[in-house]
Amino acid sequence: MTSQHTSKRAELYRMVMTEHTCPYGLKSKDLLERQGYEVIDHPLTSRAETDAFKAKHNVNTTPQTFIDGTRVGGFEDLRIHFGMDKPKDQQSDTSYQPVIAIFAMAFLMALGLSWYSFGTIFTLRGFEWFISISMCILAVQKLQDLESFSTMFLNYDLLAQRWVRYGKVYPFGEALAGILMTAGALTWISAPVAIVIGGIGAISVIKAVYVDKRELKCACVGGNSNVPLGFISLTENVLMFGMGLWMLAKAL
Repeated sequence: MTSQHTSKRAELYRMVMTEHTCPYGLKSKDLLERQGYEVIDHPLTSRAETDAFKAKHNVNTTPQTFIDGTRVGGFEDLRIHFGMDKPKDQQSDTSYQPVIAIFAMAFLMALGLSWYSFGTIFTLRGFEWFISISMCILAVQKLQDLESFSTMFLNYDLLAQRWVRYGKVYPFGEALAGILMTAGALTWISAPVAIVIGGIGAISVIKAVYVDKRELKCACVGGNSNVPLGFISLTENVLMFGMGLWMLAKAL
C-alpha cells in the first residue's frame, strides 16, 4: 500500500566545523522541524566549503534555507517566512521586553519572599520588596556598562545635564536604596536617596516627553536600551519616589 502522505521538505546549509558550530544553524533546523518540515541537512565543514557555498549562491552569511527550491534565507528570514516576525522594514526599533522581564522577575521574587516569610504571597511587605528588588535589578542593568548608561542619561536628566558625574552616581544610589529597603535597614539613608533620585527622574521624564515632546530611548535598563522614554520610565521614578516617602513615613 502506497502512503498518500507527502512531507514538507527543506534544505538547510549551515556551518558545522570542529572549532565552530553556527548557533543560528541549529536554531533554523529546530524551527523547521517544529514547523513540520523534514530537514535535509547540509553541514559546511570547512571555511573553504563555506566560502564556496556563499560565492555560488551570492550570499554573505550562513545558515541558508531552501524550501521548494527557493532560497528563504537565514534564521530571521525563516521567522518572517513563517509569520512569526514582521518583515524587517515593518519591525520597530523599540522594545518593552527588557522592562517586562525585570518587573516580572522582581514581582515573582517578592511573592516568594513573602510566602517564605509570612506563609502567604500577598502582603504589604511583599509589595515593598517588589519595588526594592526592581530597583536593584534596574541598577544592575545600568552598572553593566556605566559609561553607556551615563551618556544616554545625559539626553534627558536635568541634574545630569548640570552635573555630568551624576550619571555615574545614580545607579549606585539606586542600588544602595534598593538593597537597604529590601533589608528594611537604615531607612534614614535609603528613603532620602530614593526620594531625591526618583523625584528628579520623574520631573526630567515629564519635561522631556510630555513638555518638550522629545522621542528618546530610556536609560532605565542600561545604555544600550531600546525601551522608549515615557510611561515606563516615569513609573520607575514615581515608584521610587513613593517608596522613599512610604519608608520614611513608616520610620517616623
